[in-house]
Order: sequence, then C-alpha cells, then structure tokens
Amino acid sequence: MPSVLDHGQALARFGHALSDPTRARVLLALREAPAYPAELAELLEVSRQSVSNHLACLRGCGLVVATPEGRRTRYELAERRLGHALEDLLGVVLPAQGCERDETGECS
Repeated sequence: MPSVLDHGQALARFGHALSDPTRARVLLALREAPAYPAELAELLEVSRQSVSNHLACLRGCGLVVATPEGRRTRYELAERRLGHALEDLLGVVLPAQGCERDETGECS
C-alpha cells in the first residue's frame, strides 16, 4: 500500500508538471486527443524545441507516454483518468478564481 510519502512524491511530480503554463497547456491539449510535437507546437504557438523539452519533463513525471510511429512520435496522457482529474481540478480552481472558462479550459 502506498505511503503518505509515496503519495506526496506523486503529487509533487504533478505539481511540478502544472507549475509551467506551457506544460499545463500541453496536458490540456492531450486531454482532448493524442498529438504529435509539431501539432502541439503549432496549437500552443511555441517552438518545437520548447514542446519537446516540456514533453520530456511530462514523460519524466509519468504523465504522458510516447508511441513511436515510423519517423514520428505520438504523445498521449499516460492514464485516461488524468484527463478527468484535470477537468475536476479546473472545475474547482476556476470558480474559486471567479472566472468563466471556455472549451479549452482558459479563463475568459
């Protein structure tokens, strides 16, 4: 059975992943559907190198997985429930901030 220490480390990894706005946006994008780094870079309006660095961090945190497909690599959330957890977290945090969110989870 996982200990409080184990749970604390897991939540710290999750917090680290969400501490960067670009990583948070990558997770939100992957919540919608798996994607390739070039697609994510275009969607998020950041460089491919930046997306690659953030994806490496998210892989290291255990939140995304990479699936090689020929010369490309497709990324997706490591666990389907992570998408639900992100949705639940947004549902708690955004109303507390007093903002309305759009379909991407951004405050409007």
